Amino acid sequence: MSGVADGTAHGAAGYGPGRRRYVLGLLVVIYTLGFLDRQVINILAEPIKTDLHLGDAQLGALTGLAFALFYTLLGVPIARVADRYDRSRVIAGSLAVWSGFTALCGMATGFWSLFAMRVGVGIGEAGCSPPAVSLIADIVPKAKRASAMAIYSLGNPIGSLLGLAFGGIVAAQFGWRVAFLVAGLPGLAVAVLVLLTLRDPRHMLAVASEPTPSFREALHEIAGKRSFWLIGLGAAMMAFISYGKTAFYASFFLRNHADGLAAAASALDDVTGVALKPIALLGMLLGILLGVAGGCGVMLGGWLADRAGRNGVRHYMTAPSVAAIAQIPFFVAALFVDGFWASLALFCVPGVLTAIWFGPVFAVVTGLVRVRVRSTAGAMLQLIINIIGLGLGPLTVGLLSNALSATPGGDGESLRLSMAICSLAGALAAAFFISARRYLPRDTIS
Repeated sequence: MSGVADGTAHGAAGYGPGRRRYVLGLLVVIYTLGFLDRQVINILAEPIKTDLHLGDAQLGALTGLAFALFYTLLGVPIARVADRYDRSRVIAGSLAVWSGFTALCGMATGFWSLFAMRVGVGIGEAGCSPPAVSLIADIVPKAKRASAMAIYSLGNPIGSLLGLAFGGIVAAQFGWRVAFLVAGLPGLAVAVLVLLTLRDPRHMLAVASEPTPSFREALHEIAGKRSFWLIGLGAAMMAFISYGKTAFYASFFLRNHADGLAAAASALDDVTGVALKPIALLGMLLGILLGVAGGCGVMLGGWLADRAGRNGVRHYMTAPSVAAIAQIPFFVAALFVDGFWASLALFCVPGVLTAIWFGPVFAVVTGLVRVRVRSTAGAMLQLIINIIGLGLGPLTVGLLSNALSATPGGDGESLRLSMAICSLAGALAAAFFISARRYLPRDTIS
């Protein structure tokens, strides 16, 4: 069955190294734009809250639930299309849709109109990762699959960096509405490039003439893989932490370290002559933190997974399980330490640790099912991760912050406590990853 299910042989034979690098690089750019459009709202949260008179729970819904609801639910039917037809066209169409809706977010007049635009962004992004991950698994040899998935996953931290940095700078100069417009327009141009240059390699594979399993057959195949569900829940817990903290990073610093942030902006002006408003400086610093720390974590996870995988597939889950536990004390310390710079520095550690899971998880999941089921498996994984992580992470932080609003110290202290509580989900993530190790040798087919 290796000739059919394994992307190693036909991936290496059908795609040369140069073409493989181009496709992977283009997919990284697309994924980066997705996270830029997804994360830019986080640095704009406080201006939006003030302008549209919103509460923390509403911010949590806008940054998480509004996007995640349709992003996850539509991922499965779109993945079925990608399993049957040209994946490059699915990716290009999805990119155009989410980029257009991101630009339209700047026209929102209230909570519900902005909610609707964020839903549109989620609908578009639903068609990106499942076909992209499936395509990468087809063209990259198995021994390098975790590293390739990690490279693709760099779009997460890079997009977060660009979204926070440029979003903060543009918002400081022109307002949050223009920031959405600037974030959305580049994706429309890249969508045209995808249509012109990206070709689905499936016609070169041995499975090209094989019938695509029905949706019922695909679900039956996925349902029988116990490791899939355990890994999915583990990744969902990590995403719960990551999305919850990212949605409120800017609000946390603006509420708890406003004086330190203002002093940093003033010092920058004195030393370099560059005058930045605090929100612009914060956007740049948080973007660098998430981009560099997250990128290091993603690549470290892929490298560790490929090395550990030589000793057996169960070892792919070692690094994610250790990282899930290790991030808790550093994250809590970053929340409660005195001083703006000390807090920012400490956040770098969980920034690395909470990104380690990407490469190992995506690499393992694509090896659990047949080639023609990979997009569907990716969409099901996306559904689990994002309903729990993206949908509930920011919303839970916001609801807890509202519930703790009577805490002495005001909304800054309530937000600090709610973020600390949610970081404990790392213990659950570790338990799921460790449990999955038992079933991976039996479940893996490629």
